[in-house]
Amino acid sequence: MHKLAIYHLETLLWIARLGTFRAAAERLHTTQPAISARVREIEGQLGLAIFRREGRGVVLTARGRQLVQDCEPLLAGLESALLEAGNHAGAAGVVRIAAGEIATATCLPQFAGSVRKDLPGVTLHIDLDLTARMLQNLLSGTRDIAFLAGPVASPGLRTEPIGEVKLVWLASPAIASDRGLHTGIPIWSVGEHSPIHRVTCESLQAAGLPVRAINTCNNVQTMLGIVANGAGAAVFPETMARRLMDSGDLVECHTRPKSRIRFEVAVRSNESDPVVLELFRRASALSVT
Repeated sequence: MHKLAIYHLETLLWIARLGTFRAAAERLHTTQPAISARVREIEGQLGLAIFRREGRGVVLTARGRQLVQDCEPLLAGLESALLEAGNHAGAAGVVRIAAGEIATATCLPQFAGSVRKDLPGVTLHIDLDLTARMLQNLLSGTRDIAFLAGPVASPGLRTEPIGEVKLVWLASPAIASDRGLHTGIPIWSVGEHSPIHRVTCESLQAAGLPVRAINTCNNVQTMLGIVANGAGAAVFPETMARRLMDSGDLVECHTRPKSRIRFEVAVRSNESDPVVLELFRRASALSVT
């Protein structure tokens, strides 16, 4: 009979968090049969059933739930103590990050560079996504940290503000010189679930212009190229448009919106992984400008 080891506890906690053996195997970079074998070893050693199958996933039994509650702070405390002893130099693992396009273009390069320099054993997996999906994936445990537009209010999340982004109405010089915004200029925006789309609609309504028939593009960089080529006007994050503004390819064509986009970094409120928490601490010191 195998004695229980730290990897057994780690396996138990990730199955409990992610809900399937397969997801836990992916998170721990092993195979599903290896995860199943570890669970059999735990249950054999303790003489109790920890999980029961429910549909395609698994749920904890009552005694399994108590075991997870007892073991989670112990494992987190051990990992944290080892990392602190080595000043986090020995931090290792894969941290899955979700981010929106604006954060990816502004603060994430700096963040990834500092992680690579200070924590070379940590691997980052970064996915670009929309805020709604980022929240869902973060709460479900399939992502560890999210950089997203806020403010976000959820009892399951812990967030820290990392700055605000100014917005500007931009068009090509030819479009902008034609009496500013009017009904003959095509309007572009990112998708309806984006805060930029909300600000676009608010600006149009304030100017007495119709908000229907707005052209959409789910990529800000692509939309910058479309508008710079004379296809219309749009609200952009100033930080992402600055290069084209400096070159004169895009110019301001309407009053700047008063609203700004606030950004936050988020983790689950019950997150206990010391590597994830250390990266969250570092991310909280970033600034989106």
